[in-house]
Amino acid sequence: MSWPWLVLLVLAAALVVAVELPRLGRRFGADARRQRERRKRKAQFQVITTEDEESDEFIRSVQADLDSLPTIEERDRRT
Repeated sequence: MSWPWLVLLVLAAALVVAVELPRLGRRFGADARRQRERRKRKAQFQVITTEDEESDEFIRSVQADLDSLPTIEERDRRT
């Protein structure tokens, strides 16, 4: 094999690497790492269901807290 063929082979390999670099970056780059870590964190989440009694009790508690908050009358807002 003569040297011009070796140069063409190296140029062809460099061209293939340059064309495939963005796709490889999406698969192995920093963004891909962040997405994999996010998927791993999300896999650890669990859906917690509550009993109806607990839900009603919570709603009553929140409503009582909201009722006890001070309010501003319409005429007080203008001043």
